Amino acid sequence: RAVSSLKYSPNGHLLASASADMTVRLWNAQSGAPKQTFNGHEQGISDVVWSGDSRYLASASDDKTVKIWDVAVGEDLLTLEGHTSYVFCANFNPQSNMLVTGSFDENVKLWDVRTGTCIKTLPAHSDPVTATAFNRDGTCVVSGSHDGLVRIWDTATGECLKTIFAEGNPPVSYVKYSPNGRFILVSTLDDTIRLWNASNPSRCIKTYRGHHNRRFCVFSTFSVTHGNWIVSGSEDNSVYLWNLQDRSVVQRLVGHTDAVLSISCHPTLGMIASGGSSNDKAIRIWREQE
Repeated sequence: RAVSSLKYSPNGHLLASASADMTVRLWNAQSGAPKQTFNGHEQGISDVVWSGDSRYLASASDDKTVKIWDVAVGEDLLTLEGHTSYVFCANFNPQSNMLVTGSFDENVKLWDVRTGTCIKTLPAHSDPVTATAFNRDGTCVVSGSHDGLVRIWDTATGECLKTIFAEGNPPVSYVKYSPNGRFILVSTLDDTIRLWNASNPSRCIKTYRGHHNRRFCVFSTFSVTHGNWIVSGSEDNSVYLWNLQDRSVVQRLVGHTDAVLSISCHPTLGMIASGGSSNDKAIRIWREQE
């Protein structure tokens, strides 16, 4: 089935993949050899995320739950229950003691990872929540939705601090903070990725185009290991790389036979992992040539 989410572990040793086939799989980041399969969800999985110490994984599923997995033991430690529809996205805070999740129930939830209890429920959007993430110090959460809005929340109070939207209100397919926490990368279903200033989101700083994104939630990210790039999947079966500063398409990686939904950049090496949709089902590893 489709590879819905890919994430390199923060220590760079492993690659985690989530799929509509209800599994999370671990692969050796360097060789690509399969390491482990986690079973337990009752429906497809839309997202998988690592804790900061690379010891735990969280998986978000259409079965309305999130599971926390112990990577070394290979077992699920906790099941987070409370969303009333598909859980689409998840992310740990930098301290990895909290998890933020977004769901088709239009809510964002904050969870205590140690106890599995829901700390806060934010009635965040008026359509499915497609992406959620913490900022660099964990004091804020960003969420994006098919309602076309990106919202920044105070983690402690649950207050909405800022709302961002692009002209024409295109549905948001993905949001992510930049590594330094000063910017927010927003992918929308109008074939566009925009970079916003997190502290002053009144204007879009940069716009990246050339890829295809009209139907699916496609991951995008920053690559900072060798130069600064923006990287995104695309519905034309490719991976696109842009120069972060001048916004030009630097490279288009071709090889998948269906839409590329998921991508991840290795934390230290010049490697990109990409995952294909249901007619492709493959994970491809791309390496920078020396």
